Amino acid sequence: MNLLIIRLIIFAVVFFVGLKLYGRYRQWQHDRQALEHARKRHEGGQMVRCQWCDVHVPESEALRAEGRWFCSSAHRDRYANERASDDRPSNR
Repeated sequence: MNLLIIRLIIFAVVFFVGLKLYGRYRQWQHDRQALEHARKRHEGGQMVRCQWCDVHVPESEALRAEGRWFCSSAHRDRYANERASDDRPSNR
C-alpha cells in the first residue's frame, strides 16, 4: 500500500513539472513570435500616403486600388463611392 502511494506522489510531481515546462515552452514560443512580428512591422518598408485621409502607413499594411494607396478598406470604399458620384452626370 505504501509503495502505491509513493508511486502516485512521484507520478503527480512528474506530471506537474511536465505541465510547468510545457507552459514555459508555449510562453517562450508566443514571446518569440510576438518579437518577430514586431520586427517585421518595423521593417515594413516604404511609407505610402492614404489617398483619402493623407495618413502615412507602411506599404506592407496599405491597400492598393486603382493605382492609389489607402490605409483601410473603409477609406478605399469611400474614395470609390465619391469618385462614382462625381462621374455621374447631373440632371438639371
